Amino acid sequence: MKKTSTRLADGRELVYYDSRDDAVRDAVDARPLDPVATTAEIREDVLLGDRVAVASHRQGRTHHPPVDACPLCPSRDGRRTEVPADDYEVVVFENRFPSLAGDSGRCEVVCFTSDHDASFADLTEERAALVLEAWTDRTAELAALPGVEQVFCFENRGAEIGVTLGHPHGQVYGYPFTTPRTALMLRSLDAHARRTGGRNLFDDVVARERDDGERVVLATEHWTAFVPYAAHWPYEVHLYPNRRVPDLRALDDAARAECARVYLELLRRFDRIFDPEARQDPGGGDAGGGAPPTPYIAAWHQAPFGDPRRDAFALHLELFTIRRTSGKLKFLAGSESGMGAFINDVPPEAAARRLREVASAS
Repeated sequence: MKKTSTRLADGRELVYYDSRDDAVRDAVDARPLDPVATTAEIREDVLLGDRVAVASHRQGRTHHPPVDACPLCPSRDGRRTEVPADDYEVVVFENRFPSLAGDSGRCEVVCFTSDHDASFADLTEERAALVLEAWTDRTAELAALPGVEQVFCFENRGAEIGVTLGHPHGQVYGYPFTTPRTALMLRSLDAHARRTGGRNLFDDVVARERDDGERVVLATEHWTAFVPYAAHWPYEVHLYPNRRVPDLRALDDAARAECARVYLELLRRFDRIFDPEARQDPGGGDAGGGAPPTPYIAAWHQAPFGDPRRDAFALHLELFTIRRTSGKLKFLAGSESGMGAFINDVPPEAAARRLREVASAS
C-alpha cells in the first residue's frame, strides 16, 4: 500500500491509499475555499452520563446532490470536487462538516471507490483489503491525536438510514470520550468476569455461538459471524476474529488476509435478503432482481485507548439493517426511542437461517 498525504484548499488533510507503489498523486485543490469554521462542542447529559456533540454548522451540509454535483467523485471535466485527482482507489479526507473537531475530536470521510454507482459489495477482494488497510492506518493516526480516546470506523448506506450522499463512502470518528455503547460493553465485561472467576465475556459469547451453531451465519478459519441471541434489529450480524484483539491494528496477517472476503460475503448476503438475485457474481454488481438495495449500518467496534480493560475488549463488526421485510422498515418508535427497550420483529434464529440461505454460489 502507498499512502500519499496532501492538503485541500481550506487546509483539511486528504490522504490517498493506492495498491501500487508507483502511483503519483500530485493534483492540487484549486477551489477558492475559506477555512473550515465549526461550532462543535461536547456537552454531558448529567442524568444519563452520556455526552452529546452539538454541531449547528452541519445544518448547511450537502444534501442529496445530483450525480453531476457529487462532492465525492473525482475532479473531472472541469468540475472540482473534494478529491483533486481525476481518479482514485481509496481516499480519506477531513469532513468539511464535522460532528467532532479540534479539541472535540475528528471526523473523516472514507471513499471506497471513484465509481459513483457502485457499493462496497461491488468491490473486489483486493480493493476491500485496501479499505481495511486504510481503516487500520486511520485508527493508528487518530489514536496519536491528543484527546482522542476511541476510533470508530463505519459505513451508513441508504437514504432510509439518513445518508445524504449517494457515493459509496464511510466515515471515521475520533471521539474524545468512550462512547456509551462501549461503556455498556465494558460494564458487562466486568460483571461477567466477577461471576465466572475471571472469564472473558467476548470469548464466551463467540464460543457459545460456535458450539450452538443455530445462529452462525458463516465460520471460517479466522472469523465467525453470527446473529446475536438478543438481536436488536430485524437482520443483525456480529463478526469476530477467532483470536481476540482490541482493534484493527492488532489483527495478524492471516486474519487480515481473510477479512476482506468474509466482509464482502456478508454485505452481498444482506443485499440478497430481500432480492435473491442481487450480486450473485463476486465483484460483478447487481445481477438482476427488483428490490432496492438493503439499507444498512456497518460498525467496527474497537477498544478505547486509555482503558485498563483494553486488552480484554474484542474488536468486532456489527452489521444491521432497519428493513424488516420487503417494503417495510423497523422504526424506532416509543419503546425504543423513549425508553431504549428494543422490540424485534424477526426471531434471530430465523434471520440466521435466511442469511445462510442467501450464501454466494460456490
